[in-house]
Amino acid sequence: MKLWKLTAALAIALLPSLVSPAHARPRDEVMSSAFRCGVIAEGRKWLDCIYGSAQPIRGALGLPAVTQTQAHLVAAPPAGGQITDQSVRDTVLSAAIQCDAIAADRQWLDCYYASTTAMRRALGLSPDAQSGRGLQSNGTTRPDMGRDGGPEGDRFGLLQRPRTSTGTVSRLATYTFDRYGIFTVTLANGQIWRQVTGDTTYAHWNQAASSYVVTIKRGALGSYNMRVKDGPGLFKVERVS
Repeated sequence: MKLWKLTAALAIALLPSLVSPAHARPRDEVMSSAFRCGVIAEGRKWLDCIYGSAQPIRGALGLPAVTQTQAHLVAAPPAGGQITDQSVRDTVLSAAIQCDAIAADRQWLDCYYASTTAMRRALGLSPDAQSGRGLQSNGTTRPDMGRDGGPEGDRFGLLQRPRTSTGTVSRLATYTFDRYGIFTVTLANGQIWRQVTGDTTYAHWNQAASSYVVTIKRGALGSYNMRVKDGPGLFKVERVS
């Protein structure tokens, strides 16, 4: 998607906040700041500016503040130089805009962080190091610890390397299909999973999301398999947040 299209989409999404700034949602402030980061030429600084833009919603959720460096980049993004990774940035911002379909702000923030994966890979960084749950007050990352106190817990499917968790079982909270029939599901435990593009097994769900119970386990070569209780087929999926 071209940058001007993303800008237009953002303007439409932010229209209510432009009319009444005092009532702007924190996530709208995040996206507005993220687009202002576009003048930064250096990819790593741009990424830090994107992370710094998350401060309004981190503050609203009571999470630790972004680093001073990130906050400074947001307050005064340095302009100048040639941008050589615009297509990667467009991919990130397009993915971040799509997160707006998520109702809960905490899950929205996870989706926002996950949208930066393309840039992290382009920069040779680990895909999940900047997870919202993984940030400490000084902006560094802490070891992944799940809600159950184990080494993985609710981070199952997001870690770069397999650890000890064998899978997850949950009822669906929501499910959606894109125009190609690929689904994205939100589990009752808050996890968001997406069917892998190219998977030839298609879901034909037509009942309320809560009527489906799924089991997700590790597959071969680092993949993940999802099965629906009492349903046919196996789906290849990847964790979004």
